[in-house]
Amino acid sequence: MQIKRLLSLGLAAFLSAGVMNAQGNKINFVEYDLDNGLHVILHEDHSTPIVTVSMMYHVGSKNENPDRTGFAHFFEHLLFEGSENIGRGEFFKIIENAGGSNNANTFYDRTYYYETLPSNHLETGLWLESERMLHARVDIEGVETQREVVKEERRLRVDNQPYGSLLEETMKRVYKEHPYQWPVIGSMAHLDAAEEEDYKQFYADFYVPENAVLSIAGDLDIKESKALIDKYFSTIPSGKKEVYRPSIVEPAMQGETRDTVYDNIQLPAVIQAYRIPAQGTDDAYAVEMLSTLLAVGNSSRLSKRAVDQDQLAVFAGAFPLAMEDDGVLINYGIANMGVDPMDLEKLYDEEVEKVKNELISEQEFQKLQNQIENQILSSNASTAGIAESLANYHMYFGDTDLINTEIEKYRAVTREDIQRVAKKYLDFENRVVLYYLPKGQRP
Repeated sequence: MQIKRLLSLGLAAFLSAGVMNAQGNKINFVEYDLDNGLHVILHEDHSTPIVTVSMMYHVGSKNENPDRTGFAHFFEHLLFEGSENIGRGEFFKIIENAGGSNNANTFYDRTYYYETLPSNHLETGLWLESERMLHARVDIEGVETQREVVKEERRLRVDNQPYGSLLEETMKRVYKEHPYQWPVIGSMAHLDAAEEEDYKQFYADFYVPENAVLSIAGDLDIKESKALIDKYFSTIPSGKKEVYRPSIVEPAMQGETRDTVYDNIQLPAVIQAYRIPAQGTDDAYAVEMLSTLLAVGNSSRLSKRAVDQDQLAVFAGAFPLAMEDDGVLINYGIANMGVDPMDLEKLYDEEVEKVKNELISEQEFQKLQNQIENQILSSNASTAGIAESLANYHMYFGDTDLINTEIEKYRAVTREDIQRVAKKYLDFENRVVLYYLPKGQRP
């Protein structure tokens, strides 16, 4: 769940079934395993005649070979190339002709695909995902095509986008040993150097039933759906070896790291990144609330102070990357014209010290709880949102029912907890500070 909200950082977000959930009506679901290890989750809801078929694979950039980074994201593209039974370029046409839509995304810990279709096309979605898992077209023609697509994506979203390298530049300084250090989009040189066999091996290693969750939500019949799932997935063989999971533990930071990045920008930016605990821990929930308090929304502390009151910044924000392993909380601000980034950094430090030393008021705490609850409601406002939440909760926590109970984890956080995690994790010796400056200011 935290990952899904995180993907909305400045990077997206969404109400109906979720509202009822907060009021006490559970999101009911059925879950089971096929003999090949595929985990299946079904949520039946006849309120609208649509269904979302989703498949989440437990492979992200952290599972990659350090010499072959970018593979997880690359496969997000490559597996739309078609299959033994779907012509090249036909995947999207099949979904469009059925009146549906689809998308996919990759992160550090997982890759996710989904189709939202009229419910009479449930079988179409199941067929497409079974083809992706068993018969995907992984050949040199598709590889060459998608290499160029990924390169263009990097040029648009990272290289030529103001502040586009912010996450990449931050993560490689926060992590020195853990694979979170390299970007999800990976290295273009690694993709160029890879041979067809490297791609085939990645597909064989990770796109296997026991490494996936099939989550379906919407206008479906449980019994009929089970029969269709058995038809399309039960004969897919399990993988031939154990799925690779990195066991690297990032050592503690040995003091503050400071650096400067010169970018094609006009306004300087200040980034402060702190190491935080893995998602699902009690402290992770408190840290997310702390992050919301500091810099999520126009009424957050950093925004009110830096943007409205002192007018040192045109934008102030924050996002916690609470991931499977220890993550990072990033506070960032884009300075106003003529503002010294040191002044903006000083203001941020003052606000961090304030939350460390002063208990937040009951009124501010209540507002914070309302914000968090609204975020949870919004993320489960559609069949697509519910399908993804169900898959996330099973894959990351082994507890699918967190879709109904996670809100209690946040409600259990106290004002004292927020102050405590601020002191524990927002340590100036436990952070990376980056200044983004215009290229024209390079010495």
